[in-house]
Amino acid sequence: MLNIDAIHMREINMPLAHPFETSFGVTTGRRILLIELESESLTAWGECVAGEHPYFSDETIDTAWLMIENELGPSLLDANVERGGSCPDIFRQVRGHRMAKAALENAVWDLEAQVENVPLAELLGGIRTVIPCGVSIGIQPSPAQLMKKIATELAAGYQRIKLKCKPGWDIKIFEAVRNRWPDITLSCDANSAYRMKDLDHIASWDQFNLLMIEQPLWYDDFYFHSMLQKRLTTDICLDESIRNRRDALAAIDMESCRIINIKVGRVGGFSEAIAVHNAAEERGIPVWCGGMLETGIGRSHNIALSSLPNFSLPGDVSASSRYWAEDIIEPAVTVSDKGEIVVPTAVGRGFEVQRDRIEALTVRRQTLHAKAHVTV
Repeated sequence: MLNIDAIHMREINMPLAHPFETSFGVTTGRRILLIELESESLTAWGECVAGEHPYFSDETIDTAWLMIENELGPSLLDANVERGGSCPDIFRQVRGHRMAKAALENAVWDLEAQVENVPLAELLGGIRTVIPCGVSIGIQPSPAQLMKKIATELAAGYQRIKLKCKPGWDIKIFEAVRNRWPDITLSCDANSAYRMKDLDHIASWDQFNLLMIEQPLWYDDFYFHSMLQKRLTTDICLDESIRNRRDALAAIDMESCRIINIKVGRVGGFSEAIAVHNAAEERGIPVWCGGMLETGIGRSHNIALSSLPNFSLPGDVSASSRYWAEDIIEPAVTVSDKGEIVVPTAVGRGFEVQRDRIEALTVRRQTLHAKAHVTV
């Protein structure tokens, strides 16, 4: 049994080292909700990946705060928590709010790993000692700046370059990149920026030998992606559309995609992420781990998840320094010149939090306490 004495909620504000632009807009800083579980002498951490606005997801940091404070947190404190995998049942009465659920559940898995005295990756079922890394490069102010950015990331050893794209920032960009680097592993991510009128346009991307085209159409769609996949030689990868194992099975059976991006926050936590991983593995569909501009806490969870066997493609789990001038963990996440991250073997997440830095960045806090146990 995992005895959770308190849930500490913190909002921290962190500026990004560099602006990050997608089809949704430009992000220069993050409001981030951190969860700290207090359990006797142990502390465990989770991170909510919901953004400031409901653009990628219908959740935001503020909706997640309310859900955790008023619904999910009290439910967790009142429950008999046996393990991290208990959380989906504990939270079942609350529909949706998967990113809020994941923030708590992932912290519970971290706590369980500490109680069991094992690395988090091992507890999840991971087998990899290193994970292959790619980078996601946002839309740049100019093609020249994009080329410079790509050159920097290739020199750092990253194994896959993913380009954010949108109408007006696609074919000419792909042509320029392929002309300069004909053999690199290249993919693109549209974040649902295209529609059915663009099918012929997207089909022309086959000429660029892309590893995948990620989420080109609607964020909640399988049917039209299936139509598009039939037009393409290039594999479609679904991201936003995959909320759980059932979605993964539906997308695979409808031939809507040939690759799945698993974001642990998007699917509601480690339990569902593992279920999606297993469903894809059973059907021969490769998966990889996407990023959500996480701090080192969320990044450490992504590293652990990426150690599972079917994470066979380079993910978006990159070095801390790509996003933050200073992270909130130590040591910071680093990537080797081979484009790999070593999976920690220490107990739990494998990274220590910089509590002083977290305190300095905190702008809002709340603590939920477990009810006192009364002996009669």
